[in-house]
Amino acid sequence: MPLRIGIVGLPNVGKSTLFNALTKTRAAAAANYPFCTIDPNVGIVEVPDKRLQKLAALVSPKKIIPATVEFVDIAGLVKGASKGEGLGNAFLSHIREVNAICHVVRIFEGEVIHVEGSVEPRRDRETIETELALSDLDALQKRIGKIANAARTGDKEKAVELSALRKVEEALNAGKPASVATLSNEDEESAVASLSLLTRKPVIYAVNASEEQLKTLTEDEAKTRLGLPPDAQVVIICAKVEEDLQELTPEEATEYLRDLKMEASGLDRLIHAAYRTLGYATYFTAGPDEVRAWTITQGMSAPEAAGVIHTDFQKGFIAAETIAYDDYVALGGEQKAKAAGKMRSEGKNYIVKDGDVMLFRFNV
Repeated sequence: MPLRIGIVGLPNVGKSTLFNALTKTRAAAAANYPFCTIDPNVGIVEVPDKRLQKLAALVSPKKIIPATVEFVDIAGLVKGASKGEGLGNAFLSHIREVNAICHVVRIFEGEVIHVEGSVEPRRDRETIETELALSDLDALQKRIGKIANAARTGDKEKAVELSALRKVEEALNAGKPASVATLSNEDEESAVASLSLLTRKPVIYAVNASEEQLKTLTEDEAKTRLGLPPDAQVVIICAKVEEDLQELTPEEATEYLRDLKMEASGLDRLIHAAYRTLGYATYFTAGPDEVRAWTITQGMSAPEAAGVIHTDFQKGFIAAETIAYDDYVALGGEQKAKAAGKMRSEGKNYIVKDGDVMLFRFNV
């Protein structure tokens, strides 16, 4: 299941620089899957996972295929975007199908002109979130207008939907995101989910700092400046540093990050934050043709995980030959792990764990 992240923010906050860093090819070990651009505002980037290389070192496959993330970049929004100001509400529709939103908020000062004339992170965050909420309210009210009569005249399905939409409308009118609305059952959840409301999606805040700020700014300080609660997902980045990193060799990039006292790039940390936020996990398949990472949601059963590869795998599922990643690497590969009794044959009720190395048995 591809992970899709929509990037939003005011103009001149570093969105374009961040996106340019995402869509430039870098010297990744999986050279067959570089960053690429498939549309002017869509880019694909591999999920950083050192485990792939360790598996490949044992298997020597013809190719290595990492999991990927698709980033959807939305042109800078301004106050009134939901009513057509700037590039308008049409651009917001481009991110309704994403899994999560990356909200880029500028915290650095400097010569780059700010659309509001000054850098005020909390104000800027609230401006964008207001526009997302107004866009949701517009979509919600249009849907309510279409189903209200049917709901009132006895259509039970529409009555359930109307009840759910009214709860979300109340939250939005109170200045809160759609995600805080309490829905009663799966039918109400399904009714609201069909609208793909922006303020129901998980949000990761990419706080764009200067290189100097990057060395000292803490996540708690960033949350305070943005007016965020303690449990908000925040990643502190310097978009210019991220762009510069793409021009370096892996060795040079490592040294550069070390000088900044960082263990991983902002882009890598952003992707991992998205995985945590969405409850994603990774399992692997490993053979002479390819070593590959597959993205699943935590709690998936073995047949469901098999279905990520192909629906026929799920329909005809028999068993999953499974080795924990640590055992696979420590023992030197599949055959040695099997000889040591570390390969398990798991059935339909097995819940796949992050890092499992799997081989599925199925009927065609």
